[in-house]
Amino acid sequence: MDAKEIRELIEVISRSSFTTFELEREGFRMKLVKKTAGGPVRASESRNEPTGPLEIAIAEPVETPQADGLKELNSPIVGTFYRAPGPDAPAFAEVGGRVKKGQVVCIVEAMKVMNEIESEIDAEVVDIPVANGQPVEYGEVLFRLRPLN
Repeated sequence: MDAKEIRELIEVISRSSFTTFELEREGFRMKLVKKTAGGPVRASESRNEPTGPLEIAIAEPVETPQADGLKELNSPIVGTFYRAPGPDAPAFAEVGGRVKKGQVVCIVEAMKVMNEIESEIDAEVVDIPVANGQPVEYGEVLFRLRPLN
C-alpha cells in the first residue's frame, strides 16, 4: 500500500460515518480511528509487529513567516528525517548554504515511502534543528530559511 492509497483511505474515512476502519494485507496492518468532535483521524500500523498509535496527517510542506524574517519549513508527515539520499551521500542542504525553490532539502520516510521535501523559496539555510535519522512529527520544524528575494 503506497502513500497515495493511504491518503485516499484517510480522506474517505474522515468524511464517512465510520468511526473505526481496519485493513490487513500480507504482513501489513492498519487501523484508523476517528476522534470525536471532528478531531483528526488516528491510525496505528504494523508490519508483523504492532506499534503504538500514530497520528497521520498528510499535507504539503508548510512555511510560516517568523518575526525575524525567517521562514520555517515544517514536516508534512510523521516519519523519520534524513538529510541525505543515502548513508554515504552528501547532505541535500547545509547550514549557511543556499537552496533554490523546488530543490530537495531532505527526505521524510513514512511507512517505507521516501518523501522528498522541497524548498518553496530561494533561501539561505539558517538552521536545521532536526538530527539525521531522528523521528519527526507532523508540523515539526525541519529548516529555518532566510528568503533571498
